[in-house]
Amino acid sequence: QVQLVESGGGLVQPGGSLRLSCVVSTSIFSLYTMGWYRQAPGKQRELVADITSGGSTNYVDSVKGRFTISRDNAKNTVYLQMASLKPDDTAVYYCAAGNAYIIDKASNVDYWGQGTQVTVSS
Repeated sequence: QVQLVESGGGLVQPGGSLRLSCVVSTSIFSLYTMGWYRQAPGKQRELVADITSGGSTNYVDSVKGRFTISRDNAKNTVYLQMASLKPDDTAVYYCAAGNAYIIDKASNVDYWGQGTQVTVSS
């Protein structure tokens, strides 16, 4: 059973920064495409960013230049560094893992974390 455990969420003021982490319990972490999704109240879950096993990254337009996804295969961990946060970034952020090369659709995600709340407010 693959488990994903997120951490790092919280309350931050607009313009602030947070780093989310997700540790994955699997011996083949390096083979998965990893990603971060988010879901705001009343909205559909959307892909924020993903990173392939080879390190190629993809971002939703609204976070380009502000968020950075990275992975440390030695630690079975994927990160989402978030900067210049805006109130519109407020959501539950979910870590995702998939065997597919791209996991830009929820149907391509094989494993989900439990989610961590990010609130951007003054």
